[in-house]
Order: sequence, then C-alpha cells, then structure tokens
Amino acid sequence: MSNFSDIIMLIKNTIQNLVGFSYTLLPILITLIMTTGSITSASVIQPVLLFLITFIGNIIITFILPLILISTALSIISKVSEKVQVDKIAKFLNNSVVWTLGIVLTVFVGVLSLEGSLTSSVDGITAKTAKAAVSNFIPVVGKILGDAVDTVIGCSNILKNAVGIVGVIVIIGICILPIIKLSILMLTYYIASAICQPIADDKIVSLLGQVGDTFKILLAILICVSVMLIIGVTLVIKISNSGLMYR
Repeated sequence: MSNFSDIIMLIKNTIQNLVGFSYTLLPILITLIMTTGSITSASVIQPVLLFLITFIGNIIITFILPLILISTALSIISKVSEKVQVDKIAKFLNNSVVWTLGIVLTVFVGVLSLEGSLTSSVDGITAKTAKAAVSNFIPVVGKILGDAVDTVIGCSNILKNAVGIVGVIVIIGICILPIIKLSILMLTYYIASAICQPIADDKIVSLLGQVGDTFKILLAILICVSVMLIIGVTLVIKISNSGLMYR
C-alpha cells in the first residue's frame, strides 16, 4: 500500500508536469507556425489543443485515478475476505478505465487531425494567393519580395521543426523515469506472486497479482498521456508542413 500511494502521487505529478510543459511548448510552436504563414491553423489549433490537453489531464486526475483507487480497494477486500466478494465490480471499474483511455486518445487524435486537414489546406491556398498577388501587382520589386517571403517562411519552418523535436525529447525525458520505475514495480509484484505461489496462502498470491495488474493499468495511463502529447506536437508540426506543401 505504501508503494501504491507513492506511485499514485508520482503519476499525478508526472501528468501535471507534462501538461504544464505543454502550456510552455505549444504557444512557442503556434507562434512559429504563424511565421510560416499558417495563420488559420494557428488560430484554430491552439485553443482546441490546449483545451483537449487540459480536459484529458483533469479527467485522468479527477476521474480515472480515483476509479483505480476504488477498484484496488475492492480487489483487496475480495482477496482478504471470504464473505465479501466484490471482484466483479473491481474488474468492471478496471475495464471502464481501459475503455475511457482508448476513447480519450481516439478523440484527441481524431479532432486534431480533422482540424489540421481543414486548416492546412486553407492556409496553403491563402498563402499561395497572397504570394501571387505580391509578385504580380507590386511593380519592379514584387518578384523579389515574393522570393524573400519564401526564404523567411522556409527558415521559420526549419526552426519550428527543431523546436518540435526538442519538445518531444523533453516530454520523453519527463516521463521516462516514472515509466521505468512503474515497470520495475509491476514486474516485481508479478515475480513475487509467482515465487510465493508454492509456499504462501492463495489470498496473498492473488493479492500480489492484483497489485501488479493495477500497476499495469497505471503504467498504461502514464504511457497514454505521454504518447498523446507526443502525437499532439508531431501533428502540429505536420499540419504546418502540410500547409507549406499545399503552397
């Protein structure tokens, strides 16, 4: 139970750190996207992305983690007591957590991809039209200005991609140690359950296995949040690159 309490706090702090870092990274990326001419994408994606990240983080902290706590408590009661058996309810809560994670990640990727597909095409057409207008209607220096704008946009795009890559590396750095620690604990409980089976009471063996299963779900939550943020950053980069491709 001491390990379980520490892991819950570790996951909460890690998720809060990831969400807090996204608040710092995304405005920088969005600003660089605007310098590449993707104004529509920047204005639409930033509020949607920040809302989704905040919403999903709050769901995990205020809804999913308490469900796991309740499920673990019910599982312990079922393993310890012979009269009170509520393991079916605990299994239902665990399945609800898994389904909620899958739905949340699917909605996040789907909404962001749809918004990006629509806005990147608009940005590409708008930028191409603006360049054609500058090149054709400004006398003498119109062509030079159009080429200069292309150069600036290309440099901004390189800088934006570099910032995105650094952001992904930082996200991995924030979550990698908690993931490793949680994986080691999960394996430890599974191994302890296997070793204790020949020599210990069946209730203790089942209890150790149940704690290992709980740590596995917590590991899935942490990986889900990390992957979600990595996907969000890479999709933002891809959306801007798609706008340049349309040009």
